[in-house]
Amino acid sequence: MGGDAETAPDSTAHGLPVRRRHRRYPGPSDGAEGNERLTALTGAVLLIGFAVEGITIPALGRLLTLHFFLGVLLIGPVALKICSTGYRFARYYTGDEPYVRKGAPAPLMRALGPLVIITSLAVLGTGVALAVTGPHEGPWLQFHKASFVLWFGVMTIHVLAYAWRLPRILLGAPGSGVRAAVAGGTTRWLLVGASLAGGLLLALLTIHLAAPWDARLAGH
Repeated sequence: MGGDAETAPDSTAHGLPVRRRHRRYPGPSDGAEGNERLTALTGAVLLIGFAVEGITIPALGRLLTLHFFLGVLLIGPVALKICSTGYRFARYYTGDEPYVRKGAPAPLMRALGPLVIITSLAVLGTGVALAVTGPHEGPWLQFHKASFVLWFGVMTIHVLAYAWRLPRILLGAPGSGVRAAVAGGTTRWLLVGASLAGGLLLALLTIHLAAPWDARLAGH
């Protein structure tokens, strides 16, 4: 965390060593490590959110409003994760030393990354389009279903590749007993909180758009 402190011997008083507390300042690699933790933290939030979203699908007739609400809410964290991964991409390919030292994802994950972004935006975008246009004849429902199938396949590979790493990234190496200090912890939590707050506000402002679909499903 950004405010982690260390102690070091400083002087003696009455023959006993006195230890002075020193604030830990960001090191050269803290940007890369902090970016990794921000991406992992946001990914954990999305993993939980999309899992709950998936639970609503089999009972969509009864849980459509919740399905829509969660989908719009997750727009904020999805945007944050795209920004954090895009930032790492830019810093790595512009030769920033800490990011180069940390290395790039495996080739398969690098190829999969753009597909994760494209399919995520497609699922969320077509869902919003369905809400805005209402239950009328049009291509958006088919686009939403097709993009979901593609997104589910891509995300299955993505989650299997990265989910097992989340505890190590967020909590530190196993057996270390303490979480490794990386500056900017408060900022990371604020960014994730702000992304959720933004998504929540957007969801509250648009929740009424689900009503026509609820009425259509109730009529069936």
